Amino acid sequence: MGYFETRPAEDFGFQEILYEKGDWVARVTINRPFNYNAYSTSALVELATAFRDAAFDDQVGVIVYTGAGDRAFCTGGDVKEYEALYTTKPRDYWKYMGLFQAYIESIVNAGKPVVARLNGMAVGGGNESQMACDLAVMAEHAWIGQVGTRVGSVAAGGATQWLPILIGDRRAREMLLFNGQIPAHQCLDWGLVNRVVPSVTKDGKFIEGATPEQIRKAQKGEDGHAINLERLDREVDDLTGKLLQQFPECARYTKQQVNYWKDLAWHGTIGHARDWLSTHYTSMEPWEGMRAFVQKRPPAYMEMRERAASGGSSEFVWGPPALTCPDCGAEGIPQHFTFCGACGHSLAGVAAGAGAE
Repeated sequence: MGYFETRPAEDFGFQEILYEKGDWVARVTINRPFNYNAYSTSALVELATAFRDAAFDDQVGVIVYTGAGDRAFCTGGDVKEYEALYTTKPRDYWKYMGLFQAYIESIVNAGKPVVARLNGMAVGGGNESQMACDLAVMAEHAWIGQVGTRVGSVAAGGATQWLPILIGDRRAREMLLFNGQIPAHQCLDWGLVNRVVPSVTKDGKFIEGATPEQIRKAQKGEDGHAINLERLDREVDDLTGKLLQQFPECARYTKQQVNYWKDLAWHGTIGHARDWLSTHYTSMEPWEGMRAFVQKRPPAYMEMRERAASGGSSEFVWGPPALTCPDCGAEGIPQHFTFCGACGHSLAGVAAGAGAE
């Protein structure tokens, strides 16, 4: 079999995603509903592989990207994985960002239209993922948001680059700095998505313009309310059908031309972001923000501000590595330690930078 010949979707044996091809459409689904379709490191590799295969397959004309279930399209990176792996080994986050970059670029550079089917919330890297797509159809119960500054990170994987292009500078700053939830019809009004379709039913009938309370009841299955994605699928199928009725090379080059500003913003910043974020993982903000997320508690935002304001360290958990043990000579002991971790000697009265006697 030649490298560019069609391969059956089932041949890939993916574990974290679902992949299917048929009737000129490839469908890629993040299949991690147990954590709201947050992607793991291995999921990024699988996603990039699927998008590359769909891009090279001449029996595919359009790609549909979605998440499993009806609660989430994608909620970005797996924060539990970040907290467990990358706050303890920050240099590996640089490697992770290389995989993330390849994943995002596999969507942007697919050479075929990619339609985001927003079956639920698109948060953080989930919003960045849907912005990497060409078109987006959104279920009415879904919402979009960013979380970077709330968990000790920066949304520089597409959001800082593309939100100003899609929705304007002021709205982009509001999303990035406040981390609020943008409801479906506001997303449509702002230009974050192309279509919004009803997805809440009451006694089997669709509700046009569902209220937040109706959405809440539907997600909990209360009072005859339910989430139904039938209209979402119908709208996605309508778009894919229209996209297939275009010349493929003209569609490919149109996508490339329209990508100009996205490419300019992306390639001008992503290398810097990759390095800065991996370095930032050595500091206290991601350590505290992601632990707080995992522990389901509010982060200690003000504690870090108060530390800095009082002349203390807001970068290191136990202060900078400034002490030397006067007894055993151990160096690089955190400034707020009261005993040497190597020999147990008291550090009372030891000044920062003082050497062993």
